[in-house]
Amino acid sequence: MENPAWAEKKVTSPRHETAYLEAGPEDGTAIILVHGWPELSISWRHQIPFLAELGYRVVAPDMRGYGGSSTYDTHEAYAQREVVADMLELADALAIERAIWIGHDWGAPTVWNIGRHHPDRAIAIANLCVPYNTLEIGWPGMLPYIDRDLYPEAEYPAGQWEYQRYYEENFEEATSAFDADPRAVCQLLFRKGNPEGEGQVAATAMTRKLGGWFGGGPAPAMPRDEDVISESDLDRYAESLARNSFFGPDSYYMNHERNLAYANEKPDARLSMPVLFVHAAYDYTCETMRSTLAEPMRALCDELTEKTIPSGHWMAQERPEALNLTLSNWLTAIG
Repeated sequence: MENPAWAEKKVTSPRHETAYLEAGPEDGTAIILVHGWPELSISWRHQIPFLAELGYRVVAPDMRGYGGSSTYDTHEAYAQREVVADMLELADALAIERAIWIGHDWGAPTVWNIGRHHPDRAIAIANLCVPYNTLEIGWPGMLPYIDRDLYPEAEYPAGQWEYQRYYEENFEEATSAFDADPRAVCQLLFRKGNPEGEGQVAATAMTRKLGGWFGGGPAPAMPRDEDVISESDLDRYAESLARNSFFGPDSYYMNHERNLAYANEKPDARLSMPVLFVHAAYDYTCETMRSTLAEPMRALCDELTEKTIPSGHWMAQERPEALNLTLSNWLTAIG
């Protein structure tokens, strides 16, 4: 996608190719923006020019399995060890010794892991929606923090994370349902948050009960939410996912045991660098307002700043001005 706000580039190593967007001065402090499921580098389209104008060198990669980056046909290729290696290779190729890393959704575990395993490569880290010491360590980081008043264990063993159990038990069916109509899936997913969902069972908790994301059928037709994505944004997401398949994106969920083993290689989980965590008030899957999901993060981060934005899960796209202001204030505060 030609855009005067950034350049589209690639770096290639013997093990992986990463496509990325870049903006801002090459001698600026580097910020690397790490997207999640099922997104692209353009998920940061509102942040890239804003941060570049502040004088930062901004890099936003397509993660493995997405966009113009390499894809793989095994689940283990999408384990966090591999994804972290991709990001370090990207930084090395761009002669970035240390960066400010910012992540969202599955990008957050990758950023947390860089802080945990490679603190020398992180000036500071910020993450949206997914707190530290949760998703990146697999089920032990999620199950203990489920709000059991809302999700009784007998009815929802994995709480709002039931959909991840569905991937583990029915991967081919889950991926096939997405691959059948990626555009409809994107139109359904990329929607703004709804404050009326507070205290209600999340849709992701129903996946196993309903026999699939869409009750075993195709994604229902929904109008595009123009407050979150434009028609051209939707085109880019849908084309990429149709070309690459959801196999790679969905495989990120198939590595909980591998990711836990990787985390356990660094038993000291404390983070000493400045950390920003941004809660999404209307994110009912990565739910941090009622549950205790953020408590491990609070215990393990020495210099933690927390902010809340009245947004759903797709915060960078739904509430870009609020997020940009939050990032700017934090970046100014940490110098």
